[in-house]
Parts: sequence; structure tokens; C-alpha cells
Amino acid sequence: MSEGAGEAGNSAYGRKAFKRSRSHFADRVTADGRDGWPVAAGRYRLVVSRACPWASRALVSRRLLGLEQALSLAVADPIQDDRSWRFTLDPDGRDPVLGIRYLSEAYDRRETGYPGGVSVPAIVDVPSGALVTNDFQQITLDLATEWTALHRPGAPDLYPEKLRDEIDEVMAGIYHDVNNGVYRAGFATGQEEYEEACAGVFRRLELLTPRLERQRYLVGDTITEADIRLFTTLVRFDAVYHGHFKCNRWKLTESPVLWGYVRDLFQTPGFGDTVDFDHIKRHYYQVHTGVNPTRIVPLGPDLSGWLTPHHREELGGRPFGDGTPPGPVPAGEEVPARGRP
Repeated sequence: MSEGAGEAGNSAYGRKAFKRSRSHFADRVTADGRDGWPVAAGRYRLVVSRACPWASRALVSRRLLGLEQALSLAVADPIQDDRSWRFTLDPDGRDPVLGIRYLSEAYDRRETGYPGGVSVPAIVDVPSGALVTNDFQQITLDLATEWTALHRPGAPDLYPEKLRDEIDEVMAGIYHDVNNGVYRAGFATGQEEYEEACAGVFRRLELLTPRLERQRYLVGDTITEADIRLFTTLVRFDAVYHGHFKCNRWKLTESPVLWGYVRDLFQTPGFGDTVDFDHIKRHYYQVHTGVNPTRIVPLGPDLSGWLTPHHREELGGRPFGDGTPPGPVPAGEEVPARGRP
């Protein structure tokens, strides 16, 4: 999903074995600028699709850390075409800051003729218009640890040093079996391949359940990067992964612990206010034509349950640690009503 369709086009989804590529552009934006890209307010633009779980990690992190004024945001149309993510949500179909119609143009300015897929999230250097990085695994870690000079007062520590080994271990299992596992199931080209991936998804969710039954968050008593990475898959689970990707042993709403956990996060400022269910559903069902050739988008599921009480506060925990919740969503970044519960 961080991938663009590439040369084979959208119809290739579900027709060839799924393999997630490593990020080709792995430069980092750091406090000391060691890769040539120093952290600087206003210099970079974060390009996302609200449909994409990998990009949604960056959306949540940016909100929680209060980086909205320092790192501007470009939101791509959820319906990409075979050329790449496009800016058809903006006037004249151009990103108003970068002046481009397709994200691929920023890739071309970085490396002419790059043969790989065009992916989000992407950080683009505004002065040159060139892509800096599409390393979805590293971007959010750097927002948490390298951009600290630009964090808002009261920003949480999403990657606390004393817990990093445990966070990394938890995230590794979640990535392989859940974040990536739903894709391996959904784009499987054979029965055995599908069953192995689908079984792995639910095995990992069942392993996580006892942990989340006794504690509010995955690691420690505050929100960390691990929660962000699990949330962005779980929030899409019933809407697209259960049906479209055939991960249908059970729905998230049928798991009291996980359903309570993800509702708790959804109702926490910085999480649910970045989620657009309309973008999510239209992307998966209309772009992956190899999986859903009719491009029909289901009416369900009912979204009203996302706002119901979760009672997770009874487990204790402090969502933001010694910090505070983020402020209101900036003007112009609100999710339209049709995408919210």
C-alpha cells in the first residue's frame, strides 16, 4: 500500500505474488543534517494519502507531536491512476506548494527514470521540489526523535529510549504478521499462500490480546510508536481487510479487547481526527481492480460504533505521559463529514 501501482498498473494488484519493496530513497531528515537534509521549519512537505496505513502513521505522529506548522501537508487523491498518486483534490489538480500534478514528478526530480513504484508517505524538499525520502519505517521514528526542537510544548515521547528494545520487538511482529500480513493475504495468488498469511494475521492479533487485556497500551503506560503502527491497520480492518482482503475469521468488532483498544485510540486527539473512511474504502475497492474488478464500494460497515464508550481508562495509563493532547485540527486539514463516523 505504500507502493504505487508501478508499470503494471492497478490491475496487477492481486494478480502477482505480493512483495513489499524496501524504500529506495532512504535519506533521513535529521537534527544534524548528516544526509544533507537538516530539520528546518517550512522546508519540507509531507505527502500522504489518507487511504494508506503507512502514510497514516506519519499523519498521526505529525498531529501528536504538533508539527503541523513546521511540516506542511499534501493529501493525494485516494484514487491513484497508473502514473501515481495525484493531486486532483487541489484546485487545478496541482499541489499548491509544490506545483505538481503527480507525486512521481518529485521522484523524477530526485532520480530521473526511477523504475520503482511511487509511494506514500513521502517527504519532499520544497525549494528543489525533489523527493527526500519515502522510507515509511523511518519517517515516523525521525519525527519523534530528530524533530524534537520543533515539537509543540507538551508533545509526548513516542519512542522513549528506555523502552525502545521492547517497542522494536513488538513492532517487528506486528509489521510482519499484521501490517504486511493483511496485504500478503489480500494479494495472494494461491490458496496456500493466502491461508498462511491470513492465519498469521489472526495468530498475531490473538497473541496481542492478552497483553492489551491487562494494559491500556502496547508498551509502557503511554502511547508509543507501537500503538500508532497497530492502530493504522486495525482502524481499516472491518472496512477493507475483512472483506476485500479476505481476512475474515472474525471482525474486529467481535474481539472485545481489540475493539475497545482501537476505539480508545480513535477517540484520542491525533488518531481518529486523521482517519477518512471514505478515502480508505474508495481506494481499496476502486484501485485494486485485480481483486475487485467491478470497483463497487460496499456501503458498510456502520461507523457509529467508533464513538461509543470503550472504558479502557479503567486500565490506567496516561495517553500523553507527562505531556498534553494536541490542539484542534488545523484549518483546511479536517476530514470531511462523509469520511467520519
